[in-house]
Amino acid sequence: MNLLSTDGWLALLTLSAMEIVLGIDNIVFLTILIGRLPPQRRAAIRRVGLLLALGFRLALLFALSWMMRLTVPFLFLGGKGFSGRDLILLGGGLFLIGKSSQEVYNKLEGGEDTGPHGTNSRKESSVFSVLFQIILIDLVFSLDSVITALGMAKNLSVMVVAMLISVAVMMIFARAVGDFVERHPSVKILALTFLMLIGVLLTAEGFGQHISKGYIYLAMAYALFVEMLNMRFRKKQAPVSLHRGGLASETHPPGSSAP
Repeated sequence: MNLLSTDGWLALLTLSAMEIVLGIDNIVFLTILIGRLPPQRRAAIRRVGLLLALGFRLALLFALSWMMRLTVPFLFLGGKGFSGRDLILLGGGLFLIGKSSQEVYNKLEGGEDTGPHGTNSRKESSVFSVLFQIILIDLVFSLDSVITALGMAKNLSVMVVAMLISVAVMMIFARAVGDFVERHPSVKILALTFLMLIGVLLTAEGFGQHISKGYIYLAMAYALFVEMLNMRFRKKQAPVSLHRGGLASETHPPGSSAP
């Protein structure tokens, strides 16, 4: 299929749209992670995370023979075979579920991050810790992205251009999406539940149970639409404050004393 043909353009547009949708998960997770860093470091780490995402995607695309070997089962448990791809998706899914659950707890309850009287008992996350988690989840999301690309297009040039377009869009809108999520606590919690849902999807894929992504993204889009309506109707109310990176960020009205 020629990239300049009608079929090539159609495949490119379709695949680019799908890759952009898949990239939203990456942006949301990146936003949650860099929220634990000092503000002056966030822009640089965001760019590094997105460049790593692009690098992983292109590396996996150009390693097609290795990708094909990843689909061959080599571990058998209880009569079921697991391939390298299955184990990566399974590990990534469990990591997303665990990490998202932990973040929801920390944002709402403070967890081990918050000491007595709302004081901070732990420093902000280190850059190396955040980068390690970004690399891990970029690998998982990139694998999912490349597998989707292989299923939708057969032309390598179409897949490469689609991924370049999707990462370019991610870079342009990552900060806007991140700032929006940070400004609206309810959206942040909703985003974390989306990541849990993606984690469940990846875990199911790791066990060989295919769940159509269309249903998942439709449910996510509907939940986001409902939240946008809620935000419009309650915009005169002050939003609830979440614990941020281990810091209790609740505010108190003037003249009142903190407990």
